[in-house]
Formats: sequence, structure tokens, C-alpha cells
Amino acid sequence: MLQLKPLDKNVPIFQQINSDVSPVVLVNIFHVAEADIPALMKAWEADANWMKKQPGYISTQLHQGIAGSNVFMNYALWESVAHFRAAFTHPEFTDALSHYPSSAVASPHLFTRLTVPNLCVGP
Repeated sequence: MLQLKPLDKNVPIFQQINSDVSPVVLVNIFHVAEADIPALMKAWEADANWMKKQPGYISTQLHQGIAGSNVFMNYALWESVAHFRAAFTHPEFTDALSHYPSSAVASPHLFTRLTVPNLCVGP
């Protein structure tokens, strides 16, 4: 079963999903035992395939830390927090969390793009 650990203890994901922001970026950091990496990948792939069929889903990309790291990062774009919330709290998705290895710890957090003149374009 996947364990959830807040990335920001002051504003956990279950508080964030009550926001009204569009678009939104999900960053999810996973830590997992080396022996459980194949099981993590299998569970994440199944979740990602389910998520991509949900309204408001735009894209996702999974990353792995380099040099033998057991840390993974998922970066996903959603049209809105409302769309993400509907998928993230859907019973089909929450039931699938049991497919993750017991060593897996995820820290999901929602972000919005910022505008920084001459560097970044916001929403």
C-alpha cells in the first residue's frame, strides 16, 4: 500500500484539492526500496493509464533520480484542481493505491506556474 507523506506539512494535498486554480501542476515525489522499483513502475504505469482517460488530464512525465537513486518524480499537468480532485479521490484510483509496494512513500503536491519577467510565463 502506498504511504502518503505531505511535501508541505502546512499545506498537504488534501487541503490543496479544495482550491480553485487552473491550470495546475502535480509534482509527486516517490521514495522506494531498490528491490521494489519494478513494482512501483508497474503500479505507476497502471495509475497513469487510468488518469490519462480522466477529464482535464493533459500530460504526465515520470523521472528517476540519477546515479542509482531510488527517488522518482512524476510531473503531471491538469486543466484545473477540480479535474485533478475528481480523479485523485475517485474510488477506482484510491483502491489502486494498494498495488504499490509497501516501501513506497509518495509526496504529492500541487503547483501553479509563475510569471518571472524575461524568464517564465505564468498561466
